[in-house]
Amino acid sequence: MKHIITIIIKQLKDTLKNKTVLIQFVMLPALTVIMVNSIRLDGMPENFFVNLFASMYIGMAPLTCVSAIISEEKEKNTLRVLLMAEVTPWQYLLGIGSYVFGVCMLGGAVFGCLMENVTPGGRALFMAVMAAGIIVSIVVGAAIGVGCRNQMSATSVTVPVMMVFSFLPMLSVFNDKIEKIARFTYTEQIRILVGSLGGGGDYARSAAVILLNVAVFGIVFSVLYRKNAL
Repeated sequence: MKHIITIIIKQLKDTLKNKTVLIQFVMLPALTVIMVNSIRLDGMPENFFVNLFASMYIGMAPLTCVSAIISEEKEKNTLRVLLMAEVTPWQYLLGIGSYVFGVCMLGGAVFGCLMENVTPGGRALFMAVMAAGIIVSIVVGAAIGVGCRNQMSATSVTVPVMMVFSFLPMLSVFNDKIEKIARFTYTEQIRILVGSLGGGGDYARSAAVILLNVAVFGIVFSVLYRKNAL
């Protein structure tokens, strides 16, 4: 636990210095606050901007942050120094993941506070859904960070992956063909779950898709981790 807590504190200090990573945590929550309080259109679904930007946030912030952190520390050999200092790989990943998860959940709380006409139980369910999505994105980001040689190559992979997972939910709202493809991604299922809070949505199917995504990206991470022999 001392190793994990130390890594969390280290990442917190690094994030305050790294404005590129910091902006990932605050950009979409801040944009949602502005949109919710400035735009009101007739016929617009309730909590439209919250539902839309929450799924985009999950596909963007945790994924890019974990990928950037791991690839940067690989490039600077910080990761190997930590492993040589008796910090096990899983302690390192748990420390990084816990830090990103905690900060992203703060952003999720902002989305939860902006939701209108939702019961306390609905808000709790919303936070649980956000937590599930953030965990999947952390695994995806870790796989990219471990699999790439340096931060530049990680960025070149992260950007298209992030674009797919963050923008597919938005495009699926307006295009049925895209919706048929997007339904197999965890971010689209997060959008569906958030939009159907308390409305009797098909939670079992959404949970199955999210678990399938976790399994697939977990296997990818495991293969890349062993291939790079960290």
